[in-house]
Amino acid sequence: MAFNWTQLALSEVVPHFDAHSHEGHALIAVATLGIASTAAIGLGAIARRQLGSGDQAVVPASKFSVRGIFEGITEIISNLANSVIGEHGRYYVPMFSTVFFFVLLNNLMGVIPGMTPATENLNTSLAFGVFMFLAYNYYGMKEAGVVNYLKHFAGPVILLAPLMIPIEIVSHLVRPASLGLRLSNVLMGDHKVLGMFLDMVPAIVPIPFYVMGLFVCVLQAFVFTLLSMVYVAVATAHDH
Repeated sequence: MAFNWTQLALSEVVPHFDAHSHEGHALIAVATLGIASTAAIGLGAIARRQLGSGDQAVVPASKFSVRGIFEGITEIISNLANSVIGEHGRYYVPMFSTVFFFVLLNNLMGVIPGMTPATENLNTSLAFGVFMFLAYNYYGMKEAGVVNYLKHFAGPVILLAPLMIPIEIVSHLVRPASLGLRLSNVLMGDHKVLGMFLDMVPAIVPIPFYVMGLFVCVLQAFVFTLLSMVYVAVATAHDH
């Protein structure tokens, strides 16, 4: 594993810390996740302060600012949610916006020299996948009722229920794993490519790979959020 700045702090507070062990990888991911969480809270507080109150809060930002960035991305996610889920997609915009920003911030940690993105660790990415798994099942049961939601596992024809139920269960259980594995593996590959070029030529040459890394960070956060929208759309469809 490449050097990570969080190793310095962890080696001081964790007895017998070994960055190359499985426990060391997990602790580094937790430390990075904590940094990203602190950054997310800080940026959110700045945006909330710039938002103001009263009439000022509903007027779009007139200049480039943290508030303007949040508003622009939230508007994109809102339009996307309405396209994927339908008119009631706006009710899920706060969750999807939070997921997008949080995944993006964790991804961007890997672009900082000497840092490893928390989402590169499978434990972290799977945790995000499990969260979305619980969220879309909760919203599906809330929208259709527990009984009606579970009925769709049996398929359209009751005679096919013995076949459809196991298939549906496996399909749903695979979703959090697919979300987590996709996010983790793509970022791990991108980080390894960047690390290889940094080792060979530390200056100038790695710049295009930093740009590519930024693109991958944004794209993977978008893909994660889009797939989450699709799962919520299927779970809350009124034909269940």
